[in-house]
Amino acid sequence: MRKVIVGTRESNLAVTQTKWVINELKKKEVPYNFEVKYISTKGDRNQQVSLSKVGGAGIFIQDIEEALHKKEIDFAVHSLKDLQAHLPAEFVIGAIPKREDHRDAYIGRGQKNLADLPDGAVIGTSSARRAAQIKAKFPHLKTRWIRGAVDARIKQLEEGKFDGIILAVAGLKRLGITDVITEYLPAKEFTPAAGQGALAIECRNDDVEIKKLLTKINDPESEIAIKTEREFVNRLDQEDKAPIGAYAHVENGEIILYTSVASIDGDKIITCTSKGESIQAVAEYAVNNLISQGAKEMIQAAKEELSKE
Repeated sequence: MRKVIVGTRESNLAVTQTKWVINELKKKEVPYNFEVKYISTKGDRNQQVSLSKVGGAGIFIQDIEEALHKKEIDFAVHSLKDLQAHLPAEFVIGAIPKREDHRDAYIGRGQKNLADLPDGAVIGTSSARRAAQIKAKFPHLKTRWIRGAVDARIKQLEEGKFDGIILAVAGLKRLGITDVITEYLPAKEFTPAAGQGALAIECRNDDVEIKKLLTKINDPESEIAIKTEREFVNRLDQEDKAPIGAYAHVENGEIILYTSVASIDGDKIITCTSKGESIQAVAEYAVNNLISQGAKEMIQAAKEELSKE
């Protein structure tokens, strides 16, 4: 019986997600033994600066892909939104399991709602997109970057370093701590990052056996939705460093894509809803619509602002 080695980051959430994937495969009664290999990533080793300063897309992926390249692991479990737009040719997403909740969650100290916070209250987030959306909806609030694992961020909130924080609902659900959520933020106003709530199982392109194994836990509708979101982001901004939101779902065979681009200060947010049956056509319509509203200029300005931070 082949032993399959699964690579993951060391955080509690990453390990929880990896164990969930292994359990889902075991439910299929596959003839394999599984072993978990914990890997430290650049993003995890640099907790003292904002994500944009650490290096952007791929900071939680590169060290794991190196282990995959060296055949130290057979596949890796990632939060899909951490994946860069283009994978190296030697790797492939072998499966996208059924997506968890795509929304963002607001966690307020003392369970205070966002709208009830006083002027100058500070919201912690590591995302330029979330910060811009908060500033746009609640201009009386301030945002400050926060890093660390989910439990570490919640602890910083409890210690009084922030009045509230924004986290992905999916991670909180997987960790079983949804009781901390004060508000679920609607996707139409707080459009999530492309791939949020989904997992990506990455393997070597030439490992036919593992690729066949992973198809057993692939969810076709989640795959279509994620591919649409990634196609949109890739067409609009391959670097994926600006405050861009994208969320798609499949409804009665039709793809519905919500998208947004925001200025860093939140003064301007442009949106587009695109519908259709083709991933490429739905993504292209959204891109062209947003460009006509000034998306390219906003993205460039956002990147320049982020580089100064």
